[in-house]
Amino acid sequence: MSYLVLFGGDPYAWVRREWEALIAKINAARKGKKAKLLVGGPGVLEFFQMRSELDKEGIDYAFSGEADDILPDLFEQVANDNIDPKLFYKGYTEYDDKFSRSYKQDDKILSRTLTGKLYPKLEEIPTIVNPAIKGMIEVMRGCGVGCDFCEVTLRPLRYYTPEMISAEIDVNLRKGGNSHVWLHSDDIWGYKHDNFFRPNEDALTDMFKLVMDTPGVSGSNPTHGRISIPSGFPELMDKLSKILKAGPDNWIGIQTGLETGSESLAKKHMPNKTMPLKIGVDGSWEEIVWQGVYNETKYYWRSAFTLQVGQPGETDEDLWDTVAMVNRLSNSRIDDGRPFEFTVTPLQNVPMGRMTSKKFDSDLLNEAELAVYYASYRHLAKMASRRKSEGTGNIVVKAGTGAIISFGGYLMMKVVEDIARKRGVDISKVKRYGLEQRKEFSSVSALAHA
Repeated sequence: MSYLVLFGGDPYAWVRREWEALIAKINAARKGKKAKLLVGGPGVLEFFQMRSELDKEGIDYAFSGEADDILPDLFEQVANDNIDPKLFYKGYTEYDDKFSRSYKQDDKILSRTLTGKLYPKLEEIPTIVNPAIKGMIEVMRGCGVGCDFCEVTLRPLRYYTPEMISAEIDVNLRKGGNSHVWLHSDDIWGYKHDNFFRPNEDALTDMFKLVMDTPGVSGSNPTHGRISIPSGFPELMDKLSKILKAGPDNWIGIQTGLETGSESLAKKHMPNKTMPLKIGVDGSWEEIVWQGVYNETKYYWRSAFTLQVGQPGETDEDLWDTVAMVNRLSNSRIDDGRPFEFTVTPLQNVPMGRMTSKKFDSDLLNEAELAVYYASYRHLAKMASRRKSEGTGNIVVKAGTGAIISFGGYLMMKVVEDIARKRGVDISKVKRYGLEQRKEFSSVSALAHA
């Protein structure tokens, strides 16, 4: 969707090509048989927007939601084409512009029954029995921060026990030979969090110690986490970095939904994203982000930020605020002179969470939206040029890999620049925007402990 609005036409992402090839192979294998085709997972939400794809691909049912505890029942009923309305609802949940919930009936989309238990309890979630990709293990479900564009925040919080975490690490080590542990959650800083999403420092340090003290584990990093905790709790970041053995040759990666540089959009769509810090009390949205990236860089953490364009109520001013934030972060350094380390990827706003009734806009990006894309890819090219000395293998392999990454980043930046220029974007304005009125931010970290 993000490249569709950038390039126009009907470009297919590789993941979509692979998906369609997989479905075609499955359909060929079940031709003339009674086998049903059932799909599930968070991606099912895309079928709410592209309902015709279910018929086009010959999919019998799409299941929306978690199903650990009821999967055998689901399989049996789908196989027999006998769906029990006491267990499953034919349709899905939708929210209007005022976030009032409604239910949309659909014979091909199944959800858990609306009057029963909507999610499995922790004790009903089984641990993995075969290795997961890249040694990934789950440590919690749900988020609770409440961003209106996110489906995960609609799920309740459940925290894996140390025994469950150890069991999954063991499977990945013993059966998969994966010595690096990816700790999957939708916000690692929410693990057993305290009041107002204050991080539970003891629980977090105990969990990371458990992982790193496991014989055979060579390293670890979380998948997702909000920026406010690195911003307000530098001592915690320092402590975790030591546990994870972070350093110049071991950056700890984490994905963070930055979403916007606009303070008004941040307050509108994700007011709890900075908890326990508060926008306006502990600094502006940009100041909190800036301090977070400062502390991450200082302690060798590298955020992979995502930004959204096309959010409801978004103005050109909001988008230029995002350009300014990207430029300021890209040109900032910590006290020892090292530049801020982060990547930033612009994405088209996708109707999820409490915005599922919003229709996906396939129109090409306007000037201000393109400016966000271009500013982001300028920084990505800058980051790619730094990767020449990173990677694994001997010096020749490193040099070759680094050269490919650097050239790829530069090439993509030039492609986006060319598109932006042809559509009337003032390239020189984007390059300097936000830097002429740039200010030095004061630390907000002490305020988190007030």
